[in-house]
Amino acid sequence: MDSIEDSFKSAVHGHKGREISDYTRFLISKGYQPDLHNGKCFSLEFPSKLPFGRSKPKFLETKACKFLERHRDEPFVLFVAFLEPHPPYNGPCNNEHSLDSIVLDRTVNRAFGDDMPLRYRLRQEFFRNEYGTPAQFRETKQKYLGLIAEIDRSIGGILTKLDDLGLTKHTIVSLTSDHGDMMSGHGLLGKQLMFEQSGAVPYLIRMPGERPRRCSQPISHIDFVPTMLDLLGKPPHGQCAGQSRANLVRGGAPTRDSVFLQWSPDKNNLVVEHSTLARKDEIRRCLGESTRAVVSPDGWKLCLRNKDKNELYNLRDDPDEQQNLYYDRPHRDVIAQLTNEIHRWQERVGDAVRV
Repeated sequence: MDSIEDSFKSAVHGHKGREISDYTRFLISKGYQPDLHNGKCFSLEFPSKLPFGRSKPKFLETKACKFLERHRDEPFVLFVAFLEPHPPYNGPCNNEHSLDSIVLDRTVNRAFGDDMPLRYRLRQEFFRNEYGTPAQFRETKQKYLGLIAEIDRSIGGILTKLDDLGLTKHTIVSLTSDHGDMMSGHGLLGKQLMFEQSGAVPYLIRMPGERPRRCSQPISHIDFVPTMLDLLGKPPHGQCAGQSRANLVRGGAPTRDSVFLQWSPDKNNLVVEHSTLARKDEIRRCLGESTRAVVSPDGWKLCLRNKDKNELYNLRDDPDEQQNLYYDRPHRDVIAQLTNEIHRWQERVGDAVRV
């Protein structure tokens, strides 16, 4: 088995031979020398040590604002994808929040039991070895929040440009993310998990002419594209498995729909090299697991796996997901109902993984 610590370092530092980006060219033009691939690319760690004016968020902000200036008199769609907040959890705003103000998740010291998936227990073991104390988690979270402050500055710069160009009243703005971060929850960092810290993300939409409102209904990211197309007055695309939620944006009544999530095997797993939690063949098997999950309107969350243990939580009674109820007999009916929902969803979208 490969050293998973090496995989983690590769995920943090490596660019894996990508084409030279505009940002790389920008840094070179400012006199910086690439530190990867024979002087062709920069590692993720390199720009994390630069001042804000040379950071990737500021670079993207500048490019976005120039785009807005060029296309101010015509219809446009502008997509700005920030890498931050992301490992190596370092940036020019590390001290934006005082260390004393950083609050860790209530589950930071919780140890998983045998009822939890082996892959989760392996990740917990890894991070307890790497970030063994609450103080280390607190320092990491301080920097993570600093990265959020960093992209907030650039998002503010783009919104200000919309104001300056007189485009705000005619532009839909959306802010979301592809995943969250455990950030001390259950003694973990990163994603790859079905916990709310990892799977639940912000989804903000600013609509011209609409008053601010909050929707408490969970929404699937699968619905993002059809929703945006609908708001733009366009029909749904045949490839979209989700549905438009434009009615919620416009203040319509919530619907009682379940949200589906999934996880597929990834090669960058985090495991202590000589873990004693299981045999090597058991570890290898669980690292190849696939998960299909559903969150119901009444707060039940079921996670089914093909090569590891399953989970069931009542998010209303247990928002921190500390008590896995899957193996408790009283919940057989809930499990059966939600299992059927997952299988029906798989059939609808052509998902052949058997869980």
